[in-house]
Amino acid sequence: MENKELEKSKVFIIVEILEYVPNSVVIKTIIRKTTGNVSAVSFDSGEALTEKTSPFDTFIQVIDGEAEIVINGVSNRLLVGQSIIIPADARNVIKANVRFKMISTIIKSGYEDMI
Repeated sequence: MENKELEKSKVFIIVEILEYVPNSVVIKTIIRKTTGNVSAVSFDSGEALTEKTSPFDTFIQVIDGEAEIVINGVSNRLLVGQSIIIPADARNVIKANVRFKMISTIIKSGYEDMI
């Protein structure tokens, strides 16, 4: 299944661009570039992404429901409108104790200056 960007120069309501699907995590690409990407993601209740790390910081903003973001073993409860930055190289898990939607933003540029 191809995950294309949203149409440019067209108004949309971010919370309405993807639906909840039973027993699923749904990802809709908003912008995908070599320097980073922005995605809208919906989680049905009880779903989670497997623990992972990323070489880049990840900005998470909850736009519907309530999320649990675990960073290096520390659990954070985020409500609608709240955000958190998952640091680069941190172990993290994103869980849905209740269903929720979020925006995930990863910026890959700028890290070359740190090498």
